[in-house]
Amino acid sequence: MIRCEGVHKSYQLGSESVHALRGVDLSIDEPGFYGIMGQSGSGKSTLLHLLAALDRPDKGEIEIAGRKIHMLNERDATHFRRTGLGIVFQSFNLIPTLSARENVELPGMLAGDDRDRLRHRSDTLLDRLGLAARANHRPEALSGGEQQRVAIARALLYSPPVLLADEPTGNLDSASSAKLWNLLAEIATEQDMTVVMVTHEPAAASHCKRIIVIRDGMTEGTIDTEGLDAGGVAARYQQFVGAA
Repeated sequence: MIRCEGVHKSYQLGSESVHALRGVDLSIDEPGFYGIMGQSGSGKSTLLHLLAALDRPDKGEIEIAGRKIHMLNERDATHFRRTGLGIVFQSFNLIPTLSARENVELPGMLAGDDRDRLRHRSDTLLDRLGLAARANHRPEALSGGEQQRVAIARALLYSPPVLLADEPTGNLDSASSAKLWNLLAEIATEQDMTVVMVTHEPAAASHCKRIIVIRDGMTEGTIDTEGLDAGGVAARYQQFVGAA
């Protein structure tokens, strides 16, 4: 489903070259809820942006659902982001003048898709995410957790095989965060989907079935979370990265 082989990425900051990724290898072969975990500056968000075809690696290969996305031109990459995967960010990125329903439908509206089909799909998703009664509300009338669920519904509009989430609970309180982690796990199971979440929080990572640990731009190893709570994940994580 997801494969990275020898992925490198550098950025130029003034006269200095920063090596964000230094040969990342990873493989996710079946649907489920997975985590990419690392400290700030480890390269985890850079990796997610490459998986989302928002940037290209300097070297290496990235394949998602059979597509070699490192080879896509900008037009094909844009189409792939709209229909081949879903992306959820820490910031909700909702259009403030649109209702929850219209925000969910927006990618399809921009693509010129059938409005009746979009309406049926958006209502189905909002109902599944517990937002049927909030469909006509604008973002300002929604809580942070509700706004993020709208963003998730939008990401699921085209039933993509892969959903990527970059620190999706960074702007939420602990109760809303826990609900969202459970929701992502449920979506992975119900829709036979691969959900990959970038996080630095053991509490978030403990909801995943497997965690890929990133350190200094390289994959350090994986953590099988079966039987582990947040404390257990934190202890295993420290075995890879050492004491802070």
